[in-house]
Amino acid sequence: MNYGFLDFLTLIGSLGIFLYGMKIMSEGLQKIAGDKMRSILSAMTRNRLLGVFTGILITALVQSSSATTLMVVSFVNAGLLTLAQAVTVIMGANVGTTVTAWVISLFGFKVDIASFAIPLIALSIPFIFSGNGTRKSWGEFIIGFAFLFIGLQFLKDNVPDLKANPEALAFLQSYTDMGFGSVIIFLLLGTILTIIVQSSSATVAITLIMCSKGWISFDLAAAMVLGENIGTTVTANIAALGANVPARRAAIAHLIFNVFGVLWMLVLFRPFLSLIINLVSGWGPGDPTSMYTFINGLDPQRLALLNDFDPSTADASLMADKELMDKYVVATSFGLSLYHSLFNIINVSVMIWFVKGYVYLCNKIIPSKQEVSGNEEFQLRYISFGMLSTSELSLAQAQKEMALFGERAGRMLGMVDSLLDEKDQEKFMETFNRIEKYENICDRMEVEIANYLSKVSEGRLSMEGKEKIRVMLRATTEIESIGDSCYNLAQAVKRKVDNNANFTEQMMRNVKRMIELDQKALDRMNIILKKSDILPEDALESYNIENAINNLRNDLKLKSLEDFGNKACDYQDSVYYNDMINECEHLGDFVLNTVQAVVEKKF
Repeated sequence: MNYGFLDFLTLIGSLGIFLYGMKIMSEGLQKIAGDKMRSILSAMTRNRLLGVFTGILITALVQSSSATTLMVVSFVNAGLLTLAQAVTVIMGANVGTTVTAWVISLFGFKVDIASFAIPLIALSIPFIFSGNGTRKSWGEFIIGFAFLFIGLQFLKDNVPDLKANPEALAFLQSYTDMGFGSVIIFLLLGTILTIIVQSSSATVAITLIMCSKGWISFDLAAAMVLGENIGTTVTANIAALGANVPARRAAIAHLIFNVFGVLWMLVLFRPFLSLIINLVSGWGPGDPTSMYTFINGLDPQRLALLNDFDPSTADASLMADKELMDKYVVATSFGLSLYHSLFNIINVSVMIWFVKGYVYLCNKIIPSKQEVSGNEEFQLRYISFGMLSTSELSLAQAQKEMALFGERAGRMLGMVDSLLDEKDQEKFMETFNRIEKYENICDRMEVEIANYLSKVSEGRLSMEGKEKIRVMLRATTEIESIGDSCYNLAQAVKRKVDNNANFTEQMMRNVKRMIELDQKALDRMNIILKKSDILPEDALESYNIENAINNLRNDLKLKSLEDFGNKACDYQDSVYYNDMINECEHLGDFVLNTVQAVVEKKF
């Protein structure tokens, strides 16, 4: 039998269906869970055991350890999790990802896939076309689940028999008869394959099929599983390249944890493998190593008959061999699933006691940068385009960045306040230039946050997620307007100084009172931006402050007209004075607009 290019493309297409099914299924589950996963992460990482359990639970829910790890790294990047909390969740994710292997073993090798996959797609159609977001997400999960197993069936059907391809058999055997060297080679193969397909679950499925087809022995399949544990860490490390230091530490912690686990497993490789074989042989469906011996003991014609088995034409001997073959396939899949699970469970059970050591090591590998004063202002702290994971969860980072944006606006107003009191010309210009620089930063922040939210909106978002983006875009625009207003106020102060305008002590006190009320409004706005449980009454204080600003502005304008009429102040001085008072009132409006945007739809 010749295995041509078209056959190879069919095999790759089968893998594509499998990966697409896993992607749709995982995204559907993530949309169903939505913010619940964020709440779980925030609430259940108080101690090590809860952190591990959280990692197991979330990974079992979304069926992707890479998605969980990306989520964790994103949360560290957004300041929602500490590195120690992240390490425990990542440990749990390694155990949770083994659920996929068990699902494949239970359904992919024991059940006739065609008997339930196509009917599942039929069941998903009403959900897919539903106007309800949650039902639609359930439909996506169901259809993804069906596609996953259809892809698995295609993979099984299109992986060639080595007996019918002697050249491929000879090539493979040259790497399988090298003793422990073969273990290392197939460990590296598992690592590389996982990096390429970006899914350890897909690589586990490929390994199960290779083993069930007699391509590799059980011990080499176990080595590939170890390699998959290393390969799966690459996704988060690539995503963390553009993130902050804590996020990069969380990603490297995943790599260190998995590499350490693989290293100790290599030392105990043979004894641990014997334990798995004995457990599956004694308590499970049979000896998981028998499949390789059975397949390689058949002649090519007999193997072809078994692969194209037709019960209507099979004799008793062939039927007996088919039953034996099916039994060995199940035993092999159970053996690898147990190996995968037990290895990760033991690894977590041992390493959980060294979380502080992991944190210390990660801090040494990726030290904090000694930041030059002011440099921090030129970049986003919490969000990074390289850190986009799931759309719903990326919003947490945007919220954190918005809170920082609000703090910067508050610092700008503080600089304006100090500008009013500055008598030294050199220091005055230094402060004014700093305000000008902050205004440019605010402009850039607005654009970058808006671009980030736009990128997030391209993902698969629930209706609630879309509403959050709309609210955050509005709030971001208003905060940028606060920065503009602070700069306008600074320019008004500079015009006063440049033109030697003279303010009475009372005029200076009045401007200070307006700025003080604006600062109070900004402080309240920043408290609201950081809150996760926002209530309508949270805006009451902001409304009261805005009313106070408006009332004071009205009183001061009337008093200014009286003073000008009484010739108590110069006309030009009065113009500069009123410019400042009016700008302070505008600033208060922008602050209230931000609060209204946030309170009308909490993050």
